Amino acid sequence: MSFSFDRLPFNTLVGADRKTFDRVTEGVKIDNKGKYLLTKCCQRILSPLYDINTREYNAMAKPEIVSPLFIIGHWRSGTTYVHNVLSRDPQFGYCTTYQTVFPHMMLYGSSFFKRLAGLCMPKTRPTDNLELSVEQPQEEEFALTNMTPAAYYHFWSLPQQTALYRDKYLFLESCTTDELSEFCEATKKMIHIALHCQNKSRFLSKNPPHTTRIALLHRMFPDAKFIYLVRNPYSVFESTVKFFNTTIAPLTLQKVSAEQVEQNILTTYRKMIDVYNRDRQTIPAQNLFQMRFEDFEADPIAMSSQIYRSLNLGDFDSVRPEMERYVASKKRFQRNKYNYSAHTIEMVNHYCAATLNEWGYSYL
Repeated sequence: MSFSFDRLPFNTLVGADRKTFDRVTEGVKIDNKGKYLLTKCCQRILSPLYDINTREYNAMAKPEIVSPLFIIGHWRSGTTYVHNVLSRDPQFGYCTTYQTVFPHMMLYGSSFFKRLAGLCMPKTRPTDNLELSVEQPQEEEFALTNMTPAAYYHFWSLPQQTALYRDKYLFLESCTTDELSEFCEATKKMIHIALHCQNKSRFLSKNPPHTTRIALLHRMFPDAKFIYLVRNPYSVFESTVKFFNTTIAPLTLQKVSAEQVEQNILTTYRKMIDVYNRDRQTIPAQNLFQMRFEDFEADPIAMSSQIYRSLNLGDFDSVRPEMERYVASKKRFQRNKYNYSAHTIEMVNHYCAATLNEWGYSYL
């Protein structure tokens, strides 16, 4: 019964609360009216359950958020693999795939809807064929998108609004005080629910948009720690274009040209790196670990051990066996191979020269 991404009948806003859904879609041009109307219909049907969950959350004892660990880096830089490996450590709680789609149905009705979501959701990601399941670790920006209008990934639904969402909610340049407060409250609520439902003590985040928010996150969580990944920009660019075409495009409610997609990716990529390089100075050196994904991929266990020592995450030897089992289970997984086109080389050379020079990458 599972749907492929290109056949999903509704948009990811199906899990949004009514205020978020209405504020995001009000007054904007909708090209895919069928998907919009079905999403809106499902959202309205589920809204009463969202209200019950809100009451449950308000009555819930909120777990303390202690020294969260944030995995950051541009999309398609290997953050998912690092997240999956480190999540084998039982001290960590995280946002699950189910929670990202239905963040308002974690405290009531989740047992039924998890089964339903598991039946409907694709089994793999079309970009790289990595497995998908409702309990799998997932990046929380998807959950935030269903919890507040002040989230960057609303451009998934409305790609013609990419620049607006990028400037306001990724780079926080024109974000109002009220919007920023709403984003921070949604982030803490999402973490509280994840830790509560998994009965965990420490939050493990994987969220590329947080790469430009480390100064904000450091203010919210002064004891937070960060892992920053970088990957060959030529691979990142081609993989990100493929990601949009295979994963995001089927979910959009608006049309957008291929040229605009590429321009948005490259503009975001370069500025994201610039903002990160500026704001990483606010993080104490002992709370930030930077690495090339290629190094992690070559020896995940050795690099994980180094991460644990550098960030003082606890006894690595006690979690090594479980991480080794996970890594061994993925040995046969074949990552995409890229033969960079002349267009890719030209674009990346122009937009990402600083990263190429700093990290020693080449298209050869």
